[in-house]
Amino acid sequence: MTDTLSLDLTAETTDAPRRAAGKASSLSSRGLAAASGKRGKASALALVTVFITQLMLVVDASIVNVALPDIQKALHFTPSGLSWVVTGYALAFAGLMLLTGKLGSKIGAKRALIIGTLVFIVASAAGGLAPTASALIVARVVQGIGAAIAAPSTLVLLIENTTPGAQRNRAMSLFVLAAGSGGAIGLILGGVLTTGFGWEWVMFVNVPIGILIALGAAFFLRETERTGERLDFGGATTSVIAMVALVYGFTSAATSGWGSPVVIVSFAVAVASLTALVLIERGHRSPVVPLQLFTRSRSAVPLVSMLLVPAGMFAFFYLITLFTQDVYHFSPLGTGLSLLPFVTVMIVVSQFAPRLLPQFGERLVGAVGLAALVIGLGWLSQLQASESYAAGILGPIVVMGVGAGLTFAPITGLIMAHAPEGHVGATSSVLQTMQQLGGSIGVAVLSTVFVSAAATAGLAGGLTTAIIGGVVFVGVAFVLYALWGSNAPAVQTDAAPVVTH
Repeated sequence: MTDTLSLDLTAETTDAPRRAAGKASSLSSRGLAAASGKRGKASALALVTVFITQLMLVVDASIVNVALPDIQKALHFTPSGLSWVVTGYALAFAGLMLLTGKLGSKIGAKRALIIGTLVFIVASAAGGLAPTASALIVARVVQGIGAAIAAPSTLVLLIENTTPGAQRNRAMSLFVLAAGSGGAIGLILGGVLTTGFGWEWVMFVNVPIGILIALGAAFFLRETERTGERLDFGGATTSVIAMVALVYGFTSAATSGWGSPVVIVSFAVAVASLTALVLIERGHRSPVVPLQLFTRSRSAVPLVSMLLVPAGMFAFFYLITLFTQDVYHFSPLGTGLSLLPFVTVMIVVSQFAPRLLPQFGERLVGAVGLAALVIGLGWLSQLQASESYAAGILGPIVVMGVGAGLTFAPITGLIMAHAPEGHVGATSSVLQTMQQLGGSIGVAVLSTVFVSAAATAGLAGGLTTAIIGGVVFVGVAFVLYALWGSNAPAVQTDAAPVVTH
């Protein structure tokens, strides 16, 4: 009896640590699974935050376009003054981005994004409440300042909050989807809000969205490492002057003419400032614009492509808005919805792009996308005023949606993959500056072509002539990209860029 009891106690004593270890192991596994699930959810919410930030900033460049007639009536804008509702935002956004791209290196990319978003929210509320034309223009300029502070941090935070490979490819696809479709989404949303609630809501809509972005950034985004590098004051100053002068010159050319004194002076100032910028950056350890981006073809060609493609696409959005309202007599809502097929196709195709990249590579996928954009724009250039929307516009914009879905992710991925070591933030700033500058160039050049051609050939003739100009912009990008791609070095998709500015 005693022996039996002794054996039972010994067995129980021996098994107890095993059972305890088993329970601990089970609890540990469940804890790890729960922690992994929380990290996965936090990572997903972090990427959603970055995606919505980029979308909001790009959308705001176009959301006011369909509301401009209502804004003009409500605030008694002059025709020349009305253009500043769009120009003010573009000037501040594109003009300051090279400078603000360095802000994240000093205070952290996450903090810069939150500060920029808060500035954007306040300016949006002020714009919706603006009692005068001047007050609205000031609000739009401050919106552009907020956008310039926040925008350079988006790509940096995307890289910081993802792992190389499939996750980063998917995240990059969503990011460039926001950048590529934002113009069209802005027109759709602007039409809905203007028709249903009034022009003020193209401004007010940013307030709740911006609050969610700020909260999402605060809780879910990982901060980047701050550096103690010396600020490039010379490069910052000359870059701001150069970008503001360029954007102002191109936007003024659309209304004042290419030979007007203000345009000539703007371009002269821009050339002088860019020359000074290059001289300053050559000897600086932490330049605002890393010159390696433009001296190496593997980054220079994709960057030039991201200047030329928005030049054609932004002008397309501007011109198709004029055509649908003036020829088809669509309402602001109808004009916005007419672009819905483009956005839908682009979203669908962009979901397949990350799956194509590992198999075919960024160079081939990007070249096919650019070719589709050229085909779609070329088809649209044959549009006749007598054709219906379904016969004349629907087919081309579907092809363009395919092209856009295949173009932006590969080119953006190439640019960021070839960012000089330690200059990911600066590369992000240069990339987004090129996009904004390209859009300004395209609208200025092609709207001038449109007005000149429409004076003799009518609205439809003006549109088709201007769209041919868009074909030239995107066509040059395709030729450069296709020729360069045959000799370009492959991208190491598993390599993670160093996330500093």
